[in-house]
Amino acid sequence: MADDSRSFNAGTIGSYAAIGDSFTEGVGDPGPGGAFTGWADRLAVLLDDRVPEHTFRYANLAVRGKLLDQIVAEQVPRARQLAPDLVSFCAGGNDIIRPGSDPDDVAERFEKAVADLTSAVGTVMVTTGFDTRGVPVLRHMRGKAAIYSAHVRSIADRYGCPVLDLWSLRSVQDRRAWDSDRLHLSAEGHTRVALRAGQVLGLDIPADPDQPWPPMAPRRRVEARRDNIDWAREHLVPWIGRRLRGESSGDHVAAKRPDLLPL
Repeated sequence: MADDSRSFNAGTIGSYAAIGDSFTEGVGDPGPGGAFTGWADRLAVLLDDRVPEHTFRYANLAVRGKLLDQIVAEQVPRARQLAPDLVSFCAGGNDIIRPGSDPDDVAERFEKAVADLTSAVGTVMVTTGFDTRGVPVLRHMRGKAAIYSAHVRSIADRYGCPVLDLWSLRSVQDRRAWDSDRLHLSAEGHTRVALRAGQVLGLDIPADPDQPWPPMAPRRRVEARRDNIDWAREHLVPWIGRRLRGESSGDHVAAKRPDLLPL
C-alpha cells in the first residue's frame, strides 16, 4: 500500500518545492501584502523548524486556476530544475470539475508527470481530492473525485510516493474549514491540511489536524438563504462570467516563490 499519514519518514528535508493550483498557492488564506499563505507555506514552516537555522529553502510554484497540463508544462520542469528534497504535487482538481471530464484520462496524464518528477527529485508527495459530500458547490462531483483519488493512491503505490490523503481528513467537512467562496479552504482549513501533511512526512506536529471543532449554533433558514444570495452575487456570477469569456483566475498571476529561498 502507498505510504500514508503516520507511516512515512522522509528523513531530513532541507528543501521543498510546491506545485499545483489555487489550493497549493493558498487561496482562501490571506497573507501579508495581498498574497496568500496556505497549507504549503505552513508546511514549509514545520519543515524549517527541523533543520539548522537559515538552511531550509522553499519554493511555491503554484498558480490559481491552472489545469493539469498547464502545471505539467510550466511548473514540473522548474521543479525538476530546482531538484529539491521534497516536492508536493497536487493537480487535476480543476480538470475534474469541468463538464465532461474523464477522471481516468486525467489520472493517466498525472501519472506521466509523477514518473517524470520522481526521476529528478528526492521525494514526491501526491495529494488526493477532498470528499466533497459536505461541500454544496462540489457535492455533485463526488463520484469523479473519488475515482480520481483512487487513481492517485494507485499511482503513489507504483512510484513509492507518500500520500496526503485529504479524503480521510474529517475536519475539513466542517463549513468553517472553507472560505466564503465555498471552493477554497479557509485559513483554518489550510492549517488542518498542513498539519496532516506534516503527519504524512513523519514530523512531530503541534496539534491534531482532526481535532473536533467547537460547537456552533445552528443557523436560521433566513440566514442560510441570505448567505446563498450573497455567495451567488460575489462568487458564482463572476466565475460564470470568466468561463463565458474563456478567462482564468490565474491569468497574469505569477508564482509567489519561483526560487528555492530561505524562509
